[in-house]
Amino acid sequence: MTIEDIRSFCLNKQKTTEEFPFDEDTLVFKVLGKIFALCPLKQWEEGAPSITLKCAPEYAEQLRVEYNCIVPGFHANKKHWNTIQLNTNELAPDFLLELITHSYEMVIKNMTKKQRAQFNTVF
Repeated sequence: MTIEDIRSFCLNKQKTTEEFPFDEDTLVFKVLGKIFALCPLKQWEEGAPSITLKCAPEYAEQLRVEYNCIVPGFHANKKHWNTIQLNTNELAPDFLLELITHSYEMVIKNMTKKQRAQFNTVF
């Protein structure tokens, strides 16, 4: 899966924007201003692609046990964020997309009722 595939998938989600809030290297995807995915582009260019995603704490732990390529979130709260190293081919592309969707939905679930009302689906 390429960075363009991930970018396209993320941007097709409702109310999503892309930004570089930290530096010119870290591509960040936000839903209504809240981060749900981070991609360090320099690592992609160097052949070590990764993505950091929000995750339910118990599920995050389970994923880390099941997959060697999933580790506690780099530069993020280790309880709620996982970094997925993508150069191992350990994860099927569809499963990665499920994890991105899980992250997106986790962020929305923590929003106010008024914010969640802006979406076409119930979270």
